[in-house]
Amino acid sequence: MTRGWLGVVSAVHVRRGIQLGIAQINHGKRAPLTRMHADDTLIYYSPTEQRGDRAPYQHFTAIGSFPDDDIWQADEGSFKPYRRRIDYLTARPVPLAEVRPRLHLTQEPNWGYQLRYGLIPLDTHDVQIITEAMRA
Repeated sequence: MTRGWLGVVSAVHVRRGIQLGIAQINHGKRAPLTRMHADDTLIYYSPTEQRGDRAPYQHFTAIGSFPDDDIWQADEGSFKPYRRRIDYLTARPVPLAEVRPRLHLTQEPNWGYQLRYGLIPLDTHDVQIITEAMRA
């Protein structure tokens, strides 16, 4: 059974991941990547354009699926993040406000609190709503 996931990453880092064809979560930690499996869908949500920005961006910025279960550690000098290959779909960034009323994710009063974990499961309904909006 495939699952849907929401990764919380700045838009700048998402664009770099798209260029490299990789997925990276929580600043390169391995544990979140092990929760996802081949054929699972990952949707990136970017609360900000760049890490540390105070201005909100709040867009779903990329969507893809994992072709395999391989996880590896990259070597970027002093930074050695864990990564996975991902097949990104052609998609447009979608503002949260455009789909928020239809998502299960956003129905609870303090729904945004869970985003601090960096990776959260998405139900099939929300994956479908976001995918349709990003592919339109």
